[in-house]
Amino acid sequence: MDLTRLLGLVIDVDLLDRYGWRFVDGVVVTLELVAFSFIIGGALGLAIGLMRLSRSYVGRGFAYAYVYFFRGTPLLAQLFLIYYGGGALRPQIEAIGLWWFFRDAWNCALFTFTLNTAAYQAEIFRGGIQAVPRGQREAAQALGLHRGVIFLKIILPQALITGLRPLGNEFILMIKASAVAALITVYDLMGVTRLVFARSYNFEVYLWAAVLYLAMVEIVRRLWDRAERRLTRHLRMG
Repeated sequence: MDLTRLLGLVIDVDLLDRYGWRFVDGVVVTLELVAFSFIIGGALGLAIGLMRLSRSYVGRGFAYAYVYFFRGTPLLAQLFLIYYGGGALRPQIEAIGLWWFFRDAWNCALFTFTLNTAAYQAEIFRGGIQAVPRGQREAAQALGLHRGVIFLKIILPQALITGLRPLGNEFILMIKASAVAALITVYDLMGVTRLVFARSYNFEVYLWAAVLYLAMVEIVRRLWDRAERRLTRHLRMG
């Protein structure tokens, strides 16, 4: 039995031929959405994590409320709030010149995912910073190092190493959670799957989506594990 006939027993080859590249495009959109929001959210999360550790009551209060809201409410509710709320507030948004951004579903998904992951990453960074022994900061201060240098050269690198594993888990969770973007007409992997199913009524496409999500997660997991081993190799020496 040749390969084509064998594939035909488990896969609708005609359907794959018609829509296969659409699924590839959906995977690309999903990875772009997650990667961009994760990177931007990381920068925002670091700032919020530092605010959580600041001596300012106002800063700590704002950071706590931010983290509490975005970790305590569903991502889907946040997405609807920004996407449909933006439409309801169109005159006000147009007045400040930001309608060009909020009228695009992809931008709304990117904005929502960024705000959401920033809350989780803020707690990861906060925990990583608190895990750095206080004696290292005191020793650096005794040497006369500037506070900015101490943070960038001593505290932050160690905090990032401590947070590597939870940051990887957060990235993987975002890949799976990104499927909600399809509900506001973003043609990520799940959006393409819903479109193809609406045209073919073949439930097999959801199996394809599940396999592709699993493949993305496994690839990211392996790459992250390799990066973590490389970045922490000095901790295992000796």
